[in-house]
Amino acid sequence: MEWNTPQKPAEITEIRLIEAILNGHFPINETLPGERELAAQLGVTRPTLREALQRLGRDGWIEINQGKPTRVCNYWQEGNLAVLAAIARYRDSLPKDFVSNLLEVRALLAPAYTRAAVENNPGCLLGLLTDYPDLPDEAEAFALADWELHHQLTICSGNPVFTLILNGFQDLYPAMGRRYFKTQAGRDASRRFYRDLLECLRGGYPEKAESVAREAMQISNELWISMGKG
Repeated sequence: MEWNTPQKPAEITEIRLIEAILNGHFPINETLPGERELAAQLGVTRPTLREALQRLGRDGWIEINQGKPTRVCNYWQEGNLAVLAAIARYRDSLPKDFVSNLLEVRALLAPAYTRAAVENNPGCLLGLLTDYPDLPDEAEAFALADWELHHQLTICSGNPVFTLILNGFQDLYPAMGRRYFKTQAGRDASRRFYRDLLECLRGGYPEKAESVAREAMQISNELWISMGKG
């Protein structure tokens, strides 16, 4: 049975405050209005507001000091992974270079978790990749397949931290993938990656798999940048 639990008022308030911070309504290093005024602006009770503020303070969106105004943090420097995951959910408020920066991080991580997956648990990927040569030549199919592959690579690597990091972008990743895979060049590059990775799995070549992943991530970065310039 699926349970559709409605969002709590504090959760809705948290979302609205994050949106206000991201769109600059509450600028970085400025202070929030007083508790009474802010609660009135949001149309919530003060206990609900306090709960939402505690959540934001925990993740690095704001700094709460007893007896002092609440400061909006520089969340890029003071936030944690929860901030990063939240930013990824607000696609309309993403900074210009966010996806490029994200791809740079993936280019650093993917070779490591790919090698570990081929080295530690190749069997868990063979069944998945065997079907990839027959992917329909369309953006939607590639976006979903690429997410599934990287997700499984992190799981098969044996290091759950890789998976937790990737899971933070499970909403953004397929959405950006649909844009990326609209290009024939993007689909062709990924087909080569899937083919070469499958050969590494069948041959038991973790070092080669690492190299294949590094080259594929670099190509995808370059293609994404060229799409932006186009």
